[in-house]
Amino acid sequence: MSDLEKIYGVHAVEAMLRHHPKRVKQVWLADGRSDPRVQPLLELAAQSRVKVGQCERREMDAWVEGVHQGVVADVSPSQVWGEAMLEELLERCEGPPLLLVLDGVTDPHNLGACLRTADAAGALAVIVPKDKSATLNATVRKVACGAAEVIPLVAVTNLARSLEKLQQRGLWVVGTAGEAELEVYQQDMTGPTVLVMGAEGKGMRRLTREHCDYLVKLPMSGSVSSLNVSVATGVCLFEAVRQRNNKRQVKSSK
Repeated sequence: MSDLEKIYGVHAVEAMLRHHPKRVKQVWLADGRSDPRVQPLLELAAQSRVKVGQCERREMDAWVEGVHQGVVADVSPSQVWGEAMLEELLERCEGPPLLLVLDGVTDPHNLGACLRTADAAGALAVIVPKDKSATLNATVRKVACGAAEVIPLVAVTNLARSLEKLQQRGLWVVGTAGEAELEVYQQDMTGPTVLVMGAEGKGMRRLTREHCDYLVKLPMSGSVSSLNVSVATGVCLFEAVRQRNNKRQVKSSK
């Protein structure tokens, strides 16, 4: 069917079967692939009555670009959410929300890695501009190792306006910039926080920067001037996690 997408890799296909089984129309395994790593995947497929077929690896190589691990699935098109989903998530959120904004990240590998990290850090959603940004595809899903099926990816038409709306709801917008005076470790991120990461190489756009309440940087001691955006995202998100955990521990000890 022409309207189907292909996703690949053991973790990505298993996550799709676990979280969105109705979207999976067919699972393909490379000839002879029946090792223990794919058994949970096969059990999930059987539970959801999803067909499992076999084909040659070279045929899979022609289907997808990347390391498919001998596992490919035909699924209904990817779901990218609009701002209405963001409003719904904030309404349901218990405790101070943590949102990640990627301002023009175009590399699908970076988007996939950021989705994986955001999910691990307990972020509510990942927000991207609709234009000039990577979106969900097979590469993103493979790199995200299942996180793309769990954490909502929200695409907005006007990022600056969306940041304003979040500020009106009481969230603080923290942007990352190499020239900032404050280090991320000095910034309080225990409250409702929107963390904004800039694009590969260019950083945040001017209008996005102007809508930030605070600017922070990562201390760079070596010869390189910056980190890959997905690595920097991980450092910043888990600093927020560390601060929030410490705050909870202090409260519980009183």
